[in-house]
Amino acid sequence: MKKSICTYGFIPLRSEASERAEMVSQVLFGETLDMLETEGDWTKVRLHHDAYEGWINSKLIDSIQEKEVENWMQADKWLVPAPFIKVVSEPDKTMHLLSGGSSIYFNGPDRNSFSIGKKEFYLSGNHNVDKPAGSIADSASSYLNTPYLWGGRSFYGIDCSGFTQVVYKMAGFNLPRDASQQMVLGDIINFVEETCLGDLAFFDNEEGVITHVGLCLGRGDIIHASGRVRVDKLDHQGIFDEETKSYSHKLRVIKRIL
Repeated sequence: MKKSICTYGFIPLRSEASERAEMVSQVLFGETLDMLETEGDWTKVRLHHDAYEGWINSKLIDSIQEKEVENWMQADKWLVPAPFIKVVSEPDKTMHLLSGGSSIYFNGPDRNSFSIGKKEFYLSGNHNVDKPAGSIADSASSYLNTPYLWGGRSFYGIDCSGFTQVVYKMAGFNLPRDASQQMVLGDIINFVEETCLGDLAFFDNEEGVITHVGLCLGRGDIIHASGRVRVDKLDHQGIFDEETKSYSHKLRVIKRIL
């Protein structure tokens, strides 16, 4: 089975082989994938980090030697901090914005340059790539006011489970893509007063279907993507929206994963 590496800031992952199809997720720079089948100008892929499947435009898939992909997958990679960094590709000097959670394997002559297939890149600006990752609170807060976008995982737009997935990825933990999948993990926290930074709170609708997830900050605060990435109050009923003076989401369960 052929494999590849994403060499774009992000690639839309769609439910069907069409530009008009629903965007179910995004592939971030440096993430790897399997190519499952083709249909016209489209390729169905499976992402390695969360096993999510969807269709991407074949023009956005680089032809890369299998050994190079395997080396990239096995290497220790630097996770781009939120919200983004800039890299430059050679020889055309094109600027690329890489969103938080993107992955870089420095296979060049120094800790500033790398290549993927026939493309060569170097970091723009000064970045201490050996510095330990920031706290989960810092990573999450970097997305404040990022607009909500169904299927999004980047600073351009992000959805609720994409937000928790990427923040956890920057903390070194791979979460599944969807809120209902994330809820299966971890230990139940019985009381809001017992929540710690990094706990995940899940919310359901009247039919009991999980529809939302947010990241607990402690002290009764929760950061989540709803309209935009924002901080609201969490209690035993759910999320209280100070702007509307009403509850926006009904609490189902709180889980501790980290």
